[in-house]
Amino acid sequence: MSTDHSEELNSNDNSKKEEQDSIKRITGMYEDWFLDYASYVILERAVPAIEDGFKPVQRRIMHSLKELDDGRYNKVANIVGHTMQYHPHGDASIADAMVQIGQKDLLIDTQGNWGNILTGDGAAASRYIEARLSKFGLEVVYSPKITEWQASYDGRKKEPVNLPVKFPLLLAQGAEGIAVGLSTKILPHNFLELIDASIKHLKGKRFDLYPDFPTGGVMDVSNYNDGLRGGKVRVRAKINQLDKNTLVINEIPYSTTTSSLIDSILKANDKGKIKIKKIEDNTAAEVEILVHLPNGISPDKTIDALYAFTACESSISPLGCIIDNNSPLFIGVSEMLRRSTDNTVQLLKQELEVQLGEYEDQWHFASLERIFIENKIYRDIEEEETWEGVIKAIDKGLKPHIGHLKRPVVEEDIVRLTEIRIKRISKFDINKAQQLIDALEEKIAQVKYNLEHLIDFTIDYFTNLKKTYGQGKERKTEIKHFDNIEATKVVIRNNKLYVNRAEGFIGTSLRKDEYVTDCSDIDDIIVFTANGKMQVTKVADKTYIDKEIIHVAVFKKGDKRTIYNMIYKDGKNGPSYIKRFNVTSVTRDREYDLTQGKPGSRVLHFTANPNGEAEVVTIHLRAVSSVRLLKWDVDFADILIKGRASKGNIVSKNSVKRVDFKEKGISTLKPRKIWFDPVVRRLNVDERGDLLGEFKGEDKLLIIRKNGIVKTVTPEMTLHFDNDMIVLEKWVPEKPISVIYFDGEKEKYYLKRFLIENDSKEELVISEHPKTTLESVTTDWRPVAEIEFVKPRGKDPKPNLTVDMEEFIAVKGIKALGNQLTADKIKNIHMLDPLPYEVPEPEPEEEDEDTQGDLFS
Repeated sequence: MSTDHSEELNSNDNSKKEEQDSIKRITGMYEDWFLDYASYVILERAVPAIEDGFKPVQRRIMHSLKELDDGRYNKVANIVGHTMQYHPHGDASIADAMVQIGQKDLLIDTQGNWGNILTGDGAAASRYIEARLSKFGLEVVYSPKITEWQASYDGRKKEPVNLPVKFPLLLAQGAEGIAVGLSTKILPHNFLELIDASIKHLKGKRFDLYPDFPTGGVMDVSNYNDGLRGGKVRVRAKINQLDKNTLVINEIPYSTTTSSLIDSILKANDKGKIKIKKIEDNTAAEVEILVHLPNGISPDKTIDALYAFTACESSISPLGCIIDNNSPLFIGVSEMLRRSTDNTVQLLKQELEVQLGEYEDQWHFASLERIFIENKIYRDIEEEETWEGVIKAIDKGLKPHIGHLKRPVVEEDIVRLTEIRIKRISKFDINKAQQLIDALEEKIAQVKYNLEHLIDFTIDYFTNLKKTYGQGKERKTEIKHFDNIEATKVVIRNNKLYVNRAEGFIGTSLRKDEYVTDCSDIDDIIVFTANGKMQVTKVADKTYIDKEIIHVAVFKKGDKRTIYNMIYKDGKNGPSYIKRFNVTSVTRDREYDLTQGKPGSRVLHFTANPNGEAEVVTIHLRAVSSVRLLKWDVDFADILIKGRASKGNIVSKNSVKRVDFKEKGISTLKPRKIWFDPVVRRLNVDERGDLLGEFKGEDKLLIIRKNGIVKTVTPEMTLHFDNDMIVLEKWVPEKPISVIYFDGEKEKYYLKRFLIENDSKEELVISEHPKTTLESVTTDWRPVAEIEFVKPRGKDPKPNLTVDMEEFIAVKGIKALGNQLTADKIKNIHMLDPLPYEVPEPEPEEEDEDTQGDLFS
C-alpha cells in the first residue's frame, strides 16, 4: 500500500471519529421532556383534583365568575376573556369548559342558548349567551378567608390553589378526561343521594352510591364496582308501547343524543336487524321519539331488538382517577365521598375558627371602646403634645379597667381608639354598647359550641343544603336489573333460507330451490343428512353440506325442548336402532355422526319436535322365511331422551324395509313452570317472582290492560309487559272474563261476560269513547261485586247492592255491549269473594287396545 493511500485512510478514520464524538444521545432528554409533558397534561388539564372536584380550567372559570360577580349576568365572552388572565390557553377551550359546567345546571345560572344535552345541539357563540353564579355555587364553592392562593402563570395575579368546596361536587357533576398514559371517567351522581351518603358517613353508617344521569333512562348497576376500573354500567332508553304499531322513546341513555340514537336505529334497519316503517323526532324540552312499525311486526320483539342492535342500550365503563397530593390516584366513588365529606368538615372548622377570631376581635375593641369613652380617657390626651405621649396616656388610662379582657392591649388597639370621632363619643350610649358586647358574647359561645360539636354542625350544614337546594333534584335514572338479550332471538329474519336436498346445498341465494324458513344473517343453521351426519353452520349465500339433506332449521343454542326422533340402520347390513336426543351446543362447522359411524349407515326415520312430541310409527321388515312378525308399531314415548352421541335402543336385527308414520304424539316433556318477576317485568323459569302455572306447548297467557285491551300470548321469555297491565295469568279458554266498565258515550255502567273467541289477536272489550273507563275485571268462575251508591242530597243513602255476575248476565260475545248495571249513580265498586265452584276434571284418555310388537324383536 502506498504512503499517500494510507494517509487518506487515516484521514477518513479521524473524520468518522469526530462525527461520532459530535453525536449526542437524546434518550435522557426525550425521557425528561415526555415526563414533563405527561405530568402537565395529567395535573393541569385532564384530571380533576379531589379537594374541590375541578380541573384547572374549571377552577379558573369559577374564580373569574366570583371576581366578576355583582348579582347580574355577564356575557360569557367577557368571562372567557377574564379567565384568560389565569389560564394559558385559547378562548375556545375555556368557552367549551364553561358550557359543560353550565349544562350541568348546578353552579352557574345560565341565560340564552346553552345547547341541549338531549339533542346534542351546541351552545350559541360566547357573545350571545350570559351567565352568573348560582346561589348554590356562591354558598358551597367560595370562602376567601380560608383559601390558599398562588401566583398565576405570568405572576401578575393570584389564583386559588384549590377552591374550598364544601360539597361532593366531583361526584355530582362527574368528570371525564384523557391524559398521557391514563384517563378518568367519573359518572355523575344524584344531588340528594350524595348529601344523604355524606350524612350517613358522618354518622358512621354504611352507604351505597350509584350514578344518576341527566338524560334519565334505565340503568343496571350490578357490575358498577364502586366506579373502579373494571366496573360497568348498562344504560337503556325508556321505550314504551304507544299502540300496536308505535313505540315511544321518552328517555335516552347517558352519552347518547337523540340524533345519534336515531342514526343507530336507521342503520340497524338498513342492515335488516330490525324492521321499522319510519321515525319521528318530536324532542323539545323532553325526549319524544316515535318509532312506527309495519303491520305484523311484534312491538315486544322490536323493543328487545332496539336494545340488542342500537344505541338504545349502551355500556359505560367508569374509571375513578383523581389528583391527590399532585399525583394521580385510582379510588372508588365511596372513598371519594368520604374524602370530600371529611374535607368539608375541615373547611367548616376553618371557617368557624376564622369567625371566632373575628367575633373575639370585635368583642375586644367594643370593650375597649366602652372603657375609653365611659371612663373619659380621651381627656387624658388633651395636654399631650407628642404622638408617643398620646399613646402612653391612653395606655395608662386603660390599665385599671382591662383585667377582664381576653388578650393584652397592643398599640394597634390604642391607635384605633384615637380614630373614634367626637360625634360618636358625644352620642355614645352605654346600654347599646353593652347590648352589642352581650350579642357578641352569645355569638362567640355559639361558635365555640359548633366547634365542640363539629360533626353535628356539619350534618346540619348538609341537611340545610338539601332543604334549600334539593327541590327538583330527585333521581332521574331508574335502577333495574336487566336480562341479557340474545341477539339471535330478537333479530328480524328478513332473509329466506333455501335447500337443495339432493345436491346438498343450503343458503339464502338458492331461490329456485325449496324454501325452508325465514332467517337472519346472524343465525346458525342445523342440518341433518340421510347418512346420519349433523352439522351447524353460519347462514351464507350458498354452503355445501352433503347430499341427501333430510332436515334443515335455524339452530337455537341451549334449546332443550326441541327433541329429535330418529331410527337408523347401523352399517350396510347391521341392525336398526331408535334414539331420541336434543342438541344444545356444538362446535360450528364440525361434522357430528349420529350413528355409530359404520360405512353404509342410513337414517330410516327422522323428525324434529319443538316441544318434545313423540309420534307412533310402523316398522316394516323385509320378508324373510325365518321372520314371522313383519310389521309392528313403535311409540317414541317409550324411548328415553339422551345425548346426541347415544347409541339408542335396538329396533330389529333384521333388515327394515321402511318406517311409516302412524299418528302424531303428544309432548313427553314435563310442563314448564313459569314465573313473572314484577321487578324486571319479565317471565322466567328461575323461580323469581309470582308463579303463573305449568305450561305445555299449546298453553297461553291471558293479558288484560287498563285501557280495556285483552289478548292471549305464547309465554316467551322475551315478552315485554306494559305498566298498565292489570291481569296476567294462565289462560283457561272455557273460563269467562267478567268486566264492569263506564261507557263514556251513554254515561252508564255496564257489566259483560265473555270468552275469548280469537286467540290470535288483541281485542278492545270496552267502547273507544275517550271517557270510557274500565272499572273492574275478574276471571273468577262465579264472581260477586258490591256496588256502593252516591248519597242523594236530602235523602237517606241507598243500601249497597250485591251482584252475582253469573246470574246477572249470561256469557256473550266479546264485542257485546253487556247489560246496564244500575241506573243510580255509583260511588265505588268492590269485588267480593267469589262463590264456590268446582272445576271439572278432564276426562281420562282411552288407552289404545292395539297390541304392539316387541321393540327388541
